[in-house]
Amino acid sequence: MTVAPPATSSPTPVSFEIKSANLPLVALLLRSTDLKALASDLKARFGDIPDFFDHDPLVIDLTQLNAAARRNGADVEALDFPVLLTLLRQYGVVPIAIKGGSPAQMAAGLAAGLLPAPDARVVATSPPTPEPERQTTTPKTAADIKAPPAAAPVTVQPIPEAPLGALVIHKPLRSGQQIYARGRDLVVLAMVNVGAEIIADGHIHVYAPLRGKAMAGARGNTDARIFALSLEAELISIAGIYRTSENPLPANIQGKPAQVRLVAGPDGDKLVMDAM
Repeated sequence: MTVAPPATSSPTPVSFEIKSANLPLVALLLRSTDLKALASDLKARFGDIPDFFDHDPLVIDLTQLNAAARRNGADVEALDFPVLLTLLRQYGVVPIAIKGGSPAQMAAGLAAGLLPAPDARVVATSPPTPEPERQTTTPKTAADIKAPPAAAPVTVQPIPEAPLGALVIHKPLRSGQQIYARGRDLVVLAMVNVGAEIIADGHIHVYAPLRGKAMAGARGNTDARIFALSLEAELISIAGIYRTSENPLPANIQGKPAQVRLVAGPDGDKLVMDAM
């Protein structure tokens, strides 16, 4: 009788371990293949904020671009990926992936060193939860009373990581100074003078005259707001929708406590200013 040797299992490696991981990405939703126009728009949007991105990994999303071409019966346009990637890297992002492209675009993107990311999803801001309608109750009879339903199983959700606290600035901001609250709200307790810029990914609170530029929701948070004890800003912006001093503030808002918010409408998002 031949006895087989005992089965051996491969040893567990001590030098490494493989785990699943999630990588937060910034998505560039291209709407045009005109890279000169893109360069101009990027400079206008981020030229004065050199540290807006901090080597953030980026996925190039061509879904909207190609959907528009199909709706218009146009041919899908080619993209000069080496030029596009060089342009994007100037603004502190690291293009690593591509999605939503035609076969030719995907092949060109992969040849430029990008990875296919068909499962990457763009996070949309969830709309506010509507208030429940008021309901009137009528007295119930014994026949109306039913046994309570069985308790539903309880799902335990992991505790989310605590968000960053607000960045608080105590000193006045002079012309030429710039403050950016990355990933959080910004609270300014002193005057923001003309020529100064305050930027936040969340809300902006200014407990003093706001005379410079204020940009809330800098990374697309349409729920962000701007609050000021004296609104006199030369520029206000929420999620890229802006208004400059060339369009004067309403008389009931100018120099008074006010808030600025973004409201969606049939003609697109617009800034709304309310006295406080």
